[in-house]
Amino acid sequence: MTVTIGRRELLAALGGAVAAWPVAARAQQAAKISRIGLLSTFSRSETVRWHQALRQGLRDLGWVEAENIIIEYRYAEGRLDRLSALVTDLVRLNVDLIFTDTMSPAFAAKNVTRTIPIVVASASDLVASGLAESLARPGGNITGLDQIAPELGGKRLELLKETVPKLSGVVVLWNPQNKTSTRNWNELQVPARQLGLALHSLEVRNADELDKAFEVRLWRTLTLSSSCRNRYSWRI
Repeated sequence: MTVTIGRRELLAALGGAVAAWPVAARAQQAAKISRIGLLSTFSRSETVRWHQALRQGLRDLGWVEAENIIIEYRYAEGRLDRLSALVTDLVRLNVDLIFTDTMSPAFAAKNVTRTIPIVVASASDLVASGLAESLARPGGNITGLDQIAPELGGKRLELLKETVPKLSGVVVLWNPQNKTSTRNWNELQVPARQLGLALHSLEVRNADELDKAFEVRLWRTLTLSSSCRNRYSWRI
């Protein structure tokens, strides 16, 4: 049996198809699942509570993991040399956004991509570090929450001095391979002199060096004498 369709019926059918196409396209676009790359300097166990808070914040905004977003977790486990490879992997996955917990993974991400948006959860002076042009207009593809840590470093020394008026020296743990840590160490010099405090540098580049530093260097400086009572260690 042959089925025939008139000219009017054909035009009506085509018109309906054309009208329905944008609706279908919008529905398909709405169903798209966004992919976020989460890049952390630390380990999974160290960041459990932070990332729970992140997921809760996303849910409050209507973004639910495994429903309309996928989060790709990457952990450097304290090894900064791994960050570049982890970023490269996230870029290969074509994530829509890269979220970093601190500055170090943000620098690594910037070196790999200039197009994927990068959000830093805890930054210390994005402008001075070169990650942003200004706080009002970051420019580029990087933004985030800036704690302006260099200024806070002097305040921390002031609080230590107020708490222990006879304080004469402070041992500072810092990582010379980390730009933020290096900048913070340099920024401490002026307020330390103003407060009459001697800064004792304790360089630590990884977890293994941390244990060694305490065994070899710290206990030589902080002996079990009376001078130990007015010396404190502080990590940046």
